[in-house]
Amino acid sequence: MSHADFARGTTEIPRSWNVALARYREPDNRRGVLEILVTAVPFVALWTVAALLVTNGYRWAGPVLAVPAAGLLVRMFMLQHDCGHGSLFSRRALNDWIGRALGVLTFTPYDYWRRTHAVHHASAGNLDQRGIGDVDTLTVAEYRARSRMGRLRYWLYRHPLVMFGLGPAWLFICQYRLPVGLMRSGWEPWISTLATNACIAGMAALLIWLIGLGPFLLVQGPIILIAATAGVWLFYIQHQFEETHWSQGREWNHQNAALHGSSHYDLPPIMQWFTGNIGIHHVHHLSSKVPFYRLPEVLRDFPALQDTNRIGFRESLGCVKLVLWDEDTHRLISFREARKARGKSCTRATPPAAAA
Repeated sequence: MSHADFARGTTEIPRSWNVALARYREPDNRRGVLEILVTAVPFVALWTVAALLVTNGYRWAGPVLAVPAAGLLVRMFMLQHDCGHGSLFSRRALNDWIGRALGVLTFTPYDYWRRTHAVHHASAGNLDQRGIGDVDTLTVAEYRARSRMGRLRYWLYRHPLVMFGLGPAWLFICQYRLPVGLMRSGWEPWISTLATNACIAGMAALLIWLIGLGPFLLVQGPIILIAATAGVWLFYIQHQFEETHWSQGREWNHQNAALHGSSHYDLPPIMQWFTGNIGIHHVHHLSSKVPFYRLPEVLRDFPALQDTNRIGFRESLGCVKLVLWDEDTHRLISFREARKARGKSCTRATPPAAAA
């Protein structure tokens, strides 16, 4: 089937998305520069205004202006994300150095994060390769096989107050200060994290010298916390939905995992801009080289993708309770559903006389 057939609005799924999406992968360098400017300049301006207001006694300005500033910081992370995939600029070196610079603002060591994120793309939805660059997910059988303490740890990890409260702050402020998961993988992850830490410390020291510790914390603190929480929420919804895809062994393949294991988070246009269209995540996993600003073009040209794994904001709220992969029904379920299923299986396994 030719691309012209797709452009006419067919709903047929191509055999190879890698081939079908090839023409969308070429980045526009001028567009990349523009996207950085329209994100970084407003962010710096908002940060400066907030700092000036806070130092002049308007302490409310920090938390209030933190909301749009955090949105811009999320967008900067998405630009860094595209640099990591080599899709913001045509030259790899330019992608890497821009990504490293943005990593100082996002508190994310670029080279270390790029490697863990590459593992995520290579193994998303593979039950045999969990643990790096993803949300820890147990199967029902694995959860039941754990000790009481092990189940409690997993329950706490998956609790919304931890996942979207303490977790984001811990991840971006503490965990990213060391190359966790790649500590024995050579010097690159260490150089990346330590160099980023040094730049963050230098930037913070300069700003504290200029405006003082209190105003710095009132401005930077809310921004990084809100942005971190939004980032973790987006990543969670991208793969943690009821009809997601998990498989193992020979059953797993990249295209199925990308198409069926990644969501289409349908957000309002303004939120799509702030999040760099990352909600079109199934397309991103089908071809990570497609620049973020071209993802809507793919949806337009391939209508079959528009309703695939489509989740609205209200629906996404219900995904928080989905914590275990049920290998029998091939869907994510809640702790309550797992308990009910176990109760039913125990009832069926008990002879009537014994039950009496």
